[in-house]
Amino acid sequence: MRLEGKIAIVTGGAKGLGGEMAQLFAKEGAKVIAADMIPLSYENENVEYYQLNVTDAAACEALTNYAKEKYGRIDVLVNNAGITKDAMTRKMTDEQWDAVIAVNLKGVFNLTRYVGPLMQQQGGGSIISISSVVGVFGNIGQANYAATKAGIIGLTKTWAKEFALKGGNVRVNAIAPGYTMTDILKTVPQDLLDKFASMTMLGRLGQPIEIANAALFLASDEASYITGQVLQVNGGMRL
Repeated sequence: MRLEGKIAIVTGGAKGLGGEMAQLFAKEGAKVIAADMIPLSYENENVEYYQLNVTDAAACEALTNYAKEKYGRIDVLVNNAGITKDAMTRKMTDEQWDAVIAVNLKGVFNLTRYVGPLMQQQGGGSIISISSVVGVFGNIGQANYAATKAGIIGLTKTWAKEFALKGGNVRVNAIAPGYTMTDILKTVPQDLLDKFASMTMLGRLGQPIEIANAALFLASDEASYITGQVLQVNGGMRL
């Protein structure tokens, strides 16, 4: 029960990595608000669904106020919501660029701008944002996605400094997953999956629970002296 008594918000928590994290946090004792555009793909008595579009700043403020009023505090925030709209730069449209920036980067800012100061006021908390191996190394055909995931790293290091001011004791970290077997990858041809696996030191792709376990560690008091870091969970990927 590593999160016993803690209140957590997980964006993009309906399925995939977000769903895995929300359910693991609940298993470890947290009350979880899974914020997403779509309903939950699972049932868990300790996971509450909250419909949220992270690109809507007012809605993010409303969620923060809702959690504060209902539970009195927010101990953990996981910024996980994200989308892809891939294209080579020469073919990328304004819509593709703007949509990914709005969700993956502005969406992270929208919620953290309210939750971070609240955590400061209450004397502590853990903010975890999901970056990507692509944000560290870049990737062909993903200029928009790579820009957002690299931007998350910059935000993480900035917020680790800002939210620690005046004894805030808010820890802010990022996780940069490698290729992980979520539903998106299940549609990829096996030969490409084998290629991705061969690019790692461990010779395999990641599992959602392995990313969730990393988030659990950063959310827990076991990581009480870790902030401003990017935890790369990618099997030793070489791009």
